[in-house]
Amino acid sequence: MTDFSSGLSQAVQDGDDKKVVQLVKEALAEGLPAIDILEKGLVPGVQALGQLFKDGQVYLPEILISVRAMNKGLEELQPHLVGADIHNKGTVVLGTVEGDLHDIGKNLVGMMLGSNGFNVVDVGVDVSADSFASAAKESNADIVAMSGLLTTTITYFPTVIEALEKTGLKNKVKVMIGGAPVTRGLADEI
Repeated sequence: MTDFSSGLSQAVQDGDDKKVVQLVKEALAEGLPAIDILEKGLVPGVQALGQLFKDGQVYLPEILISVRAMNKGLEELQPHLVGADIHNKGTVVLGTVEGDLHDIGKNLVGMMLGSNGFNVVDVGVDVSADSFASAAKESNADIVAMSGLLTTTITYFPTVIEALEKTGLKNKVKVMIGGAPVTRGLADEI
């Protein structure tokens, strides 16, 4: 697994979408679990690239190319991640808050939750507070998970919680928040 995972991780970092797809297909053909391919190959590639970005060694164009390659790998994995034999652990309404169009982290979280037995209701990007609350009510959600990549959009997290309160769901659902600007302090505050 080590040679495979380091090769896949490097292909993601290099933005080589053809190689990413090839390696994912080979790993699936060898019987490797899809979740391992995701967690030990694709995710480490993205994490390593994120660190390089923080260190100023790569820039946004390289990130975008690598993300495209990772998404191609995720497309190959998607059918294998949704396990019909996994027991339902609950329903999660998942989306990116209003004003934010970023969905890479949201999509990864959705895939990981889905592959681990959760029913995921993905409401998309740029989602209003009322839409989160409506989806939670309609799906009888156990968890509402919000993503925000921009510091300007994480201010919408409390707005979603207010909408959950108006619909009587605030004390019935757990709330998860995530995104680059999210800190433990913000999570505790919310």
